[in-house]
Amino acid sequence: MKVQMIGCSHHYSSVSARERLAFGPTQVGEALDQLRTRFPGSEAVLLSTCNRVEIYTAAQDPDASPSHEEVVQFLADFHGLPIYEIFDDLFERTGEDVVRHLFMVSASLDSMVVGEPQILSQVKQAYETAKNFASAGPLTHGIFQAAVRVAKRVATETNLHQRRVSVPSVAVGDFAASIFERFDDKHVLVIGAGEMSEETLRYLQGEGAHDVTVINRSFERATQLAARWQGRAAAWDALPKELVRADVVISTTGAGEPVVTLPAFQRIESQRYQRPLFVLDLAIPRDFEPAIGDCLGVYLYSIDDLEAACQKNREQRDRELPGAIHIVEEETARFMADLHHRATAPIIKRLREGWQQPKQDELERLFNKLPELDDRTRAEITQSFERLVNKLLHPPLESLRTESQQGTPHSLLEALKRLFQLKD
Repeated sequence: MKVQMIGCSHHYSSVSARERLAFGPTQVGEALDQLRTRFPGSEAVLLSTCNRVEIYTAAQDPDASPSHEEVVQFLADFHGLPIYEIFDDLFERTGEDVVRHLFMVSASLDSMVVGEPQILSQVKQAYETAKNFASAGPLTHGIFQAAVRVAKRVATETNLHQRRVSVPSVAVGDFAASIFERFDDKHVLVIGAGEMSEETLRYLQGEGAHDVTVINRSFERATQLAARWQGRAAAWDALPKELVRADVVISTTGAGEPVVTLPAFQRIESQRYQRPLFVLDLAIPRDFEPAIGDCLGVYLYSIDDLEAACQKNREQRDRELPGAIHIVEEETARFMADLHHRATAPIIKRLREGWQQPKQDELERLFNKLPELDDRTRAEITQSFERLVNKLLHPPLESLRTESQQGTPHSLLEALKRLFQLKD
């Protein structure tokens, strides 16, 4: 049996390297088909996200499994890249380390932002796609099903996933959610077109927000950002009118002075009729004058406010990490013990069956010589033979179980197969 993973992640590879090796949604199925054609005796699952590209392979027969170099060559061929350009960006895991790694990934302990929830659904999707393309099998099924179970344990038995640590996630999950019960009926106004705006929009969309307006000094950039989020763009001079409509504001202009001053806000304040307004000012220098936060119904948070919350959450999350890692180690040991037990079970069965026939032959020979024996005596003799066989089998089977629990049954399995001439 051989299980391995070849891939790259944000831990070892640059963004540009990961982009070159990434698989789009339509490419995953094609890649799985090619892997099955190249390595028909091996199962395969392909996980491709913005932070990692990982190919998991598993085979009952180690000779049918692709080597490290063959998987790297496959990646190079698929993407039309020279192998020497990608080799150093890829890392390998084998055996138990593969299981532990996938458990860590699924539980979001290997993510760029530890505890982020998206990775588990991506792992599930990767396995479902492999099933749909007949690329998964019994081994990958067991590993990926166990990975989902581990992720659920970490989520329910620790508070890791409750500790948001990125500015956008804290802004939406910890602050905005404390003001609004729902976001599907809220109007979101984006001032500026920075990366942080997009990241915050992603979290807001996850909470149900869909009414988005983008304002930027460059109307073209505003239009581009609005199109990516199925929103609309507005001209810069429409800012006062859009502030009247807004429920949530994300501002990231990077202007040298406030975009919204206290007097400017006071001029439109009465038109809002004291409706709550959540303002996320991510700009440095700030886009909103701090005094606006004192206005009735306004909840104004700057980047400093959010960073302080992020740091507190990081400290709390770090206290949860040992418990989460303990779950991963516990589940890895359990999975490997079960895997080795399943590997030894057929040998144990064949060993017992191999000893049953000689026992029956000897009993039959003995009973033929002693026809005068009554049924009770025959039963006693049969039971004695059974106890003798069990006692003789006990030492090798006990050794096999011990080796299995320690995760190293392979050499003993081979020795028993040769010693007792057990066929595969």
